[in-house]
Amino acid sequence: MKKEGHPDYHEITVQMTDGTEYKTRSTYGKAGDVLRLEIDPKVHPAWTGVQRISDSGGQVAKFNKRFKGLLGTQKQK
Repeated sequence: MKKEGHPDYHEITVQMTDGTEYKTRSTYGKAGDVLRLEIDPKVHPAWTGVQRISDSGGQVAKFNKRFKGLLGTQKQK
């Protein structure tokens, strides 16, 4: 194998948003660096399933008013 064709894997520390840390091997930075996450699977709605709808300018209310009866009126085949 060519030596220059492979990245340098080394140990880094990953710091989650709640302050917990774990060590892993990565090509990020240099050996011993700390990768601080701004978003992680413990708190992000994409992974937790807990989501908040931000209603700026009443857009959600306007949508709900416009389509309020749509789902209940569909016929099953």
